[in-house]
Amino acid sequence: MIGGVGAGAPDEYHDLMSSDDGLHHDSDFHTARSVEEFRANLAEVSRRIAAAAQRAGRDASEVELLPVSKTVEQERIRLAVAAGCRKFGENKVQEAFRKSEEMADLALDWAVIGHLQSNKAKDVVRFASEFQALDRIKVAAALDRRLEAAGRSLDVYVQVNTSAEDSKFGMPPEELPGFLSRLPQFETLRVKGLMTLAVFSSDTERVRTCFELLRTLRDRALETDPALIGGGLLSMGMSGDFEIAIEEGANCVRVGQAIFGRRAVPDSHYWPE
Repeated sequence: MIGGVGAGAPDEYHDLMSSDDGLHHDSDFHTARSVEEFRANLAEVSRRIAAAAQRAGRDASEVELLPVSKTVEQERIRLAVAAGCRKFGENKVQEAFRKSEEMADLALDWAVIGHLQSNKAKDVVRFASEFQALDRIKVAAALDRRLEAAGRSLDVYVQVNTSAEDSKFGMPPEELPGFLSRLPQFETLRVKGLMTLAVFSSDTERVRTCFELLRTLRDRALETDPALIGGGLLSMGMSGDFEIAIEEGANCVRVGQAIFGRRAVPDSHYWPE
């Protein structure tokens, strides 16, 4: 299913190899400034999703496309909505909440995909339908408390650091089983699966290894106690590498620049904090 269309955490790679290797230069991304250009970009991303799924013997309908709209002004997001997008991923809570208020007339779904401080949990509960970067019990407890007070629940992905980079958020792989075992106490959180960011590298195999590890962790969790991991979905892959992620089992790809165009604001402004 392409969930964000029709019905993103940084998503750019710099100085990457050619598309023949499954990675894309950020210069490949065309900036969309009209509904027609957004439709063209979305069609190209959808084509690439379908091709990657076919190579892996998968059905493209298993893959949700989540457009990542961080740094994009609401005027262009509205064009993307007119082109068919109904759900967007954002890294910073304040920016996401502001956009949700500005575009409340469109009844959109918003997914927070970036690192969250526990004192910002109340803001997520105000507008988000999904949180893809859960990696601490303190944040789970803060979200649960606010959600219970609001009388609602929230879909979440547990973020795992599969690249072993200190600069990335997400828990170490070895901590995942214990973390999952503690989540049932938070009844308002609906675990959908796992999320990761691959290493920023032009080495295709290093990138692929990150995705393979997340899939392995998911499979182990399903074997041990499937109730702890919900649907066991995998959110992995961004504009530079989502085809590799799909080949390794991604169910959600977070794509920003390949839809909206290259960003003027460097990713260091957004991540890591």
